Amino acid sequence: MHNLLAFLTKYYHWFIFLFLEVISGVMLFRYNSYQGSVWVSSANSVVGKVYEWESGLTQFFSLVERNEALTRRNLLLEQQVQYFQEAMADAREDSVQSLQKMMDHLGNYTFIPAKVISNSIDRPDNLITIDRGSKDGVEVDMGVACGTGIVGVVYLTGDHYSVVIPLLNTQSRISCAIRKKGYYGYVTWPGGSSVIAYVDDIPRHAKFKVGEWVETSGYSSIFPRGVLIGKIIDIDDSADGLSYRLKINLSTDFSRLREVCVITEKDFAERLRLQEAALDSLAIQRNRN
Repeated sequence: MHNLLAFLTKYYHWFIFLFLEVISGVMLFRYNSYQGSVWVSSANSVVGKVYEWESGLTQFFSLVERNEALTRRNLLLEQQVQYFQEAMADAREDSVQSLQKMMDHLGNYTFIPAKVISNSIDRPDNLITIDRGSKDGVEVDMGVACGTGIVGVVYLTGDHYSVVIPLLNTQSRISCAIRKKGYYGYVTWPGGSSVIAYVDDIPRHAKFKVGEWVETSGYSSIFPRGVLIGKIIDIDDSADGLSYRLKINLSTDFSRLREVCVITEKDFAERLRLQEAALDSLAIQRNRN
């Protein structure tokens, strides 16, 4: 208290000066029409600028929600396009039944939006960290995709974060198919360029060409059928000469990856339990033999 009184005593004349300045300013702008109009116009300009900044900030932060919504929408539209094309091409089946099958299939999946908070593309064992975990419904072995295609598979989960093994990992091996051809294989990444991957085990009798699309096959419990992987840019023989090896240009730009979706299936937990039970049964049989 003593220090406060000493401070006020020492600088009281400055406080009186500021008080008188405020009083004079109020009297000047209130009782003089010209000065008052100048003050109003200036104040309106300042307030307008503040509102403009506020609006800009609001729009900026709303972009996060918009990106998440667009990512989910792109994935859903990609699936719908794929199934509509198949329904139109299949003249043997009633179109209403085809449409119903498509909607039933898509209704089996939900998408959990997530943000990429850590990512690498220049290592053989690249990993991605996302800001969703077990408390958000994310589980190990769930698929991860973005608006332009496949990303990877959930490897580890915490309460609020998860680690994803992306396609750009030498341990990644994902079931795929050539769109509209019905030929299946596995997409792998041997390292090197972040935009190039390879498809192995395509049979020698397969008929396809450069420029066609490779997508998920739907034969695993991880991804639904029809999620884009990449476009064929070269065709070569496998090392043993028994199959083709395709070089593809990935549809996902991993260097700019920001928004992703974890793909969950309603029956995911049941299918996972059955697979684990089958593996345990096979292990027991091997031990007995």
